Amino acid sequence: MTEKFTDEEKKGLYKAIHSRRDVRSHFTTKAIEDEVLSRILNAAHHAPSVGFSQPWNFILVKDTQTKAKIKKSFEEEKEKSSQLIEEPKKSKYLSFKLEGILESPVNLCVTYDPSKFGPFVIGRSSIPEAGLYSVCCAIQNLWLAARSEGVGVGWVSILSNEVLKEVLNLPNHVVPVAYLCLGYVDEFASKPDLETAGWLPRLGLEDVIYYEKWEDKRNSNWKNIQNIIKTNLDYA
Repeated sequence: MTEKFTDEEKKGLYKAIHSRRDVRSHFTTKAIEDEVLSRILNAAHHAPSVGFSQPWNFILVKDTQTKAKIKKSFEEEKEKSSQLIEEPKKSKYLSFKLEGILESPVNLCVTYDPSKFGPFVIGRSSIPEAGLYSVCCAIQNLWLAARSEGVGVGWVSILSNEVLKEVLNLPNHVVPVAYLCLGYVDEFASKPDLETAGWLPRLGLEDVIYYEKWEDKRNSNWKNIQNIIKTNLDYA
């Protein structure tokens, strides 16, 4: 018999989902206990994966010299990407704190290895990218588990993958998917930083759901859920 979640357990899950933040600052100097870090990594390792291929690996980084090399890549890539934006948005973009590489006690590179278990993986022949999607599921598991432990996570996407491969000595066939900063934080913001800064608005749930076909908003088979979506949802 399938074990059901209690109301309190469900509330805890939804609390982790809705209060998870991409942390770029507020990291403390407190070290992450090995037991806590192991639980977080184990949660990531129990993510779903296409064909049960488990195509992820986790590279833990504490060395300050390694962090400094990654930070240099971030600074170079941020400056490069700023050339794509016109003022005044360019100055606003450059003012944002978008990483905590040196401040966080643990950096973590999550990689994708398409060679695990050989060339044929069930479910990957039609959609080769399914392996990468699996790694993203592991990252989300990690993020939610970290939030439940009071550990902040920041995804640094403004980086050169070529630099990551060189600095971390990755094999040619292994793809770096995420470079994460982990650490305890002073606080978890009530809203994402970029939403608070007015960079982009949060879309309403009703704005991103269609019924049966693309851009179909008025399907009569879905009237009940359409009305529910327009109200406050439980655990939100």
